[in-house]
Amino acid sequence: MATSVRSFAKINLGLKIGPLREDGFHELRTVYQTIALSDTVRVDVGKGVGIEIACKDSRVPTEETNTCWRVADRILRSLKVRGKIRIAIEKRLPVQGGVGAASSNAVATMIALEKELKQQLAPEERLRIASEVGSDLPLFLVGGTVLGTGRGEQVYPLEDLPSFHCVIATPAVGVSTPAAFADWDKKWAAKLTDPKLTAKDGSDRINTFSRTIYEWLSGSFTPTGVPSKGWDRAEALLLDLVRTGIENDFESVVFPKYPAIREVKRALERSGAKYVSLSGSGSTVYGLFADQESAAKAAEKLTASGVPAQATVTLPRERYWKEIWGKTG
Repeated sequence: MATSVRSFAKINLGLKIGPLREDGFHELRTVYQTIALSDTVRVDVGKGVGIEIACKDSRVPTEETNTCWRVADRILRSLKVRGKIRIAIEKRLPVQGGVGAASSNAVATMIALEKELKQQLAPEERLRIASEVGSDLPLFLVGGTVLGTGRGEQVYPLEDLPSFHCVIATPAVGVSTPAAFADWDKKWAAKLTDPKLTAKDGSDRINTFSRTIYEWLSGSFTPTGVPSKGWDRAEALLLDLVRTGIENDFESVVFPKYPAIREVKRALERSGAKYVSLSGSGSTVYGLFADQESAAKAAEKLTASGVPAQATVTLPRERYWKEIWGKTG
């Protein structure tokens, strides 16, 4: 019988793009947060050799370019084993929506394949394989609230945030991450060459963001003098998330190019979201809400307007690992 693993999505609580590195990637800072929406990945190992991928969604590749295929291939070589690997992906998450679906599918494949093979990779080997396949993969080996540095692949577990109600909305617009980075580089180059504009060094922006994130997570950011006493921690953190000005840099290049995505953000704000942001390079936009009822109404309204939306909650680390195997509580 195949091993089934739930493959959860993530959102980005802020994302700062730093300077271009020698390896062609940008230095990044972000806080990843897993959420309770998921695909299901089923892995079976039989006699023979090769890797097969099945998915009813035609947008999902079923050959060597699929992240699940690439992870499975590396695991077989690392453990020096052979077998016929069959991977079935049941899609419910947006494809190329900025919520890490393909990366999460790949980590789910890793976890399920280890169980099927009855062998486990060393933790450092897991991380090595994950970071080789993609920048977003390692976060799903941690779950919950995670600091991402480097190109996003260097991950550090943070103290879990309280569970927030949120709405995930994905308009039918395709955003290319490489193109978004290219647009960012053009914008940044223009700032550096225009004498009328001033632009901080990319490293300075990264460091400023890191300090701001620390202040927000520690609850020490109270510019308006709102005392923490008497406030629910989740509500206080939502208020401070807005006040600190934590943003996703991709919004400045994605929104002008895709006005429909910007309009989704405005719709969520009008629906009462306390904080709204693009996730990754998009096209998914999420909103954090104070209560379940408001989130459900906002999702229903967006879906009725033609923008697929779902109400869910953020997923702390302990619950993330329980529910990967379908266990709740």
